[in-house]
Amino acid sequence: MTDQITHRPEGPAPAPARGTAAAYARLAKLDIYDYYIGLPLVWAMLVPAARWEPGALGLLVLILLAEIAVVAAMVAFDDVTGYRDGSDAANYGSDAARRRLARKPLVAGTLTEPQALRFARWATVASVALWALVVAVAPHRPLWALILAAVCVVASVQYSWGLKISYRGFQEVFLIGLGIGWVLVPYGLLTGEVTGFVLVQALLFGFGPMLFGLYSNTNDIEGDRGAGRVTVAAIVPPRMNTAFIIGMTAVESMLIHGSTVLGIAPWWFPIALVPILAMRVTQLWIGFVRGDILRARRIAIHTHRVTVVLLITANLAAPLLAGTAG
Repeated sequence: MTDQITHRPEGPAPAPARGTAAAYARLAKLDIYDYYIGLPLVWAMLVPAARWEPGALGLLVLILLAEIAVVAAMVAFDDVTGYRDGSDAANYGSDAARRRLARKPLVAGTLTEPQALRFARWATVASVALWALVVAVAPHRPLWALILAAVCVVASVQYSWGLKISYRGFQEVFLIGLGIGWVLVPYGLLTGEVTGFVLVQALLFGFGPMLFGLYSNTNDIEGDRGAGRVTVAAIVPPRMNTAFIIGMTAVESMLIHGSTVLGIAPWWFPIALVPILAMRVTQLWIGFVRGDILRARRIAIHTHRVTVVLLITANLAAPLLAGTAG
């Protein structure tokens, strides 16, 4: 599990790291909640009678704590790896104001490497314990949900550490896969099943982090190449990377419309998500016509959050919408 230190960021020595609560919160990226908002979506997809059951609400809260622990471990290990290979210094140092350098406590000097490693390891222990508790108290335990939960935990911890799957060409797959898993697993543990419409919504949820991750990778090409991190943006020419992002955006749109054409999603589904299509076009224009990738990334993050709000609203209004079809 130990990696050789290949690069240290150059520059003036940082102030002594004090290991404040704020620094650890930044290390855990507690301000980035884009995976956690899958749980309100899961809640909205439950049948109305089950939404307010104390057991369901309690399990969702426990899953939230487990997910926070997993992400804390993942991003802490990622920060250590990014600090060691110099990619964080390269990707954040040149544009600190817009990328919020403080979110990288090792590069900013507010935490030391041993402090970050200790935090990552304890977060890993906590994540395993919390997920074990989730499984123990869940009303349903379908095998596929247990396997998917284990895969999500292991892959998250190994994202930039150990196997370093994000360095091996699987980053994009991981980003969408974790989003899908963290909708399907809670839903499966609560209901014991998955419907076609639930799967469609899980896929749409996964597309959000994957798409704004593609914009991040486009901005981080040089730093990722220097660190040997294999992403689509780092290994293909710029035009092919642009085409790939446009293609993934088109796939998301086809999923929305195709699921309705096939009868998996209700008739009102594409109508409810019209704002998403407009936001996707806007971010493509800003990112690749106007050349402001970081602004496009911010719009992509907002698009993901708006998508979740629209999906939650649509699920809650589904009985009324279904009634209008008659």
